Amino acid sequence: MGAKRLLEIFAITQWVCSFLFLGFFCLGLVIYLGFTRLWPLTLVYLAWYLYDRLSPHKGGRRVEAIRRWKVWEHFRDYFPLKLVKTCDLDPHKNYLFACHPHGVLCVSHFGNFATEATGFSKLFPGIDPHLIVLDGQFQFPLYRDYFMTTGSCGCNKNSLEYILKSKGQGNAACLIVGGALEALAAHPGHFNLNLNKKKGFIKSAIRTGASIVPVFSFGENDLYNQVPNPIGSKLRRFQMMATTYLGLSPPFFYARGIVPYSKPVTTVVGPPIEVNQNDTPTSEEINDLHTIYVAALIDLFETHKHKYGVAEGTHLNLF
Repeated sequence: MGAKRLLEIFAITQWVCSFLFLGFFCLGLVIYLGFTRLWPLTLVYLAWYLYDRLSPHKGGRRVEAIRRWKVWEHFRDYFPLKLVKTCDLDPHKNYLFACHPHGVLCVSHFGNFATEATGFSKLFPGIDPHLIVLDGQFQFPLYRDYFMTTGSCGCNKNSLEYILKSKGQGNAACLIVGGALEALAAHPGHFNLNLNKKKGFIKSAIRTGASIVPVFSFGENDLYNQVPNPIGSKLRRFQMMATTYLGLSPPFFYARGIVPYSKPVTTVVGPPIEVNQNDTPTSEEINDLHTIYVAALIDLFETHKHKYGVAEGTHLNLF
């Protein structure tokens, strides 16, 4: 095994461990320091934490140098990840990238939109991407500050509308639409999308006038196996209950331990759907645009699936 491959394995391992454990480590560290001679530092940080608590919902605090760390290139090459555009995007507009599928850990969405590993700024010059993730990621002290440097922001209506309306032009809010429930349905070779009742992002797009861009990552669901959890099983019922009360899903996944399989993932960014701005959209407007969006996503999938090893008879399963 060459040095390059070892660096790739290190890059993906540190990311998975950071994603799963770093927040809890940082929380424990701050609590521990509060009982040592360094307790004044803890108080100073907590004061900053309270003062800065709204930053994850106001565009975050991106640091381009961190988004361009060399480690993210090794992260990309481990699979590898690739970002493909189907058309140019006007940097004088704002966009809501609706990303599918969620997968187990959203690996490709992080690589594409929270780093420059796949060359987002070269493909879409003048547009700043903001990966939208669970608010819980920004509750952990210290970790929240690190995560915000990637341009990532919390997931709620205020956060989306700040990026798409109050932050100026040339922004893309990259939302993983299916959320926690879709993660439970992420199995290799299957394309189960939690989309039928997901209309909040449609409403935000209309309220801000941002164009909606369908995005699909071919191979994302192949990076991990999950313990079988068919709908109605005891495990799935437990997972659904945990999702309801905790706001996040607990998929029981495995690959090379917690490290994902080394399989290619190609993310295709479709053409934008123009949206007419309306501060108070009606249910009919939301439903009509949702129908248009679903049709565009299906067309994107069907048009490109043969290039990435998806069988002709395989289609999206929306629930």
